[in-house]
Amino acid sequence: MKLHKESKGTITVATLLFIIIAGLSIYFLKFWAILLLIPVLVIYGLVFWFFRVPERHILDTEENIIAPVDGKVVMIKEVDEDEFLKEKAIQISIFMSPLNVHICRFPVSGKVVYKKYHPGRYLVAWHEKSSTENERTTVVVEGFNHHKVVFRQIAGYVARRIVFYCNEGDEAKAGHEFGFIKFGSRMDVFLPLNTEITCKIGDKTTGGIDVIAKLK
Repeated sequence: MKLHKESKGTITVATLLFIIIAGLSIYFLKFWAILLLIPVLVIYGLVFWFFRVPERHILDTEENIIAPVDGKVVMIKEVDEDEFLKEKAIQISIFMSPLNVHICRFPVSGKVVYKKYHPGRYLVAWHEKSSTENERTTVVVEGFNHHKVVFRQIAGYVARRIVFYCNEGDEAKAGHEFGFIKFGSRMDVFLPLNTEITCKIGDKTTGGIDVIAKLK
């Protein structure tokens, strides 16, 4: 199983903790140490599972909006996007549990025209106000027919580290990685009002593969 580059520090700490807990358990608990080590081993394994990098065949696309993350669609609504667009837009929000792949992918192809990091709070990621009050990053790509698509990584109550690698002027390719979030969070995508939405609330998304909307 291939692991993401953001896993190095976390897995090193998790391995050291596992060795310490295992050593102390065997020394003090003897035979009964197994009762403690089984759940600890499960948690240790979940750390590796969280940082997995699945192989996916990404197709080139222009007008399609691709799911930027693995997760569940929790919101589709018309909102005022006040940071960049300064107008109404359709917001699609996808929530990621700690068991989902947490690679963040460009939802649309084009050129990165804006990026900004915002410090903030750590409300639970499914809270509606987390989109504007939590720690977050905002990226904008100008794509098909000069449409500008805004998308936002949002840290949740558990997620405390957002990473994004793109810069203004970079080429964006739909479905390809631009960042990562540790451990459970949300991604919002803001689209023009005339966009054809092809997903619905409750849908499970596969990042880089599923089409969630189409630009016109």
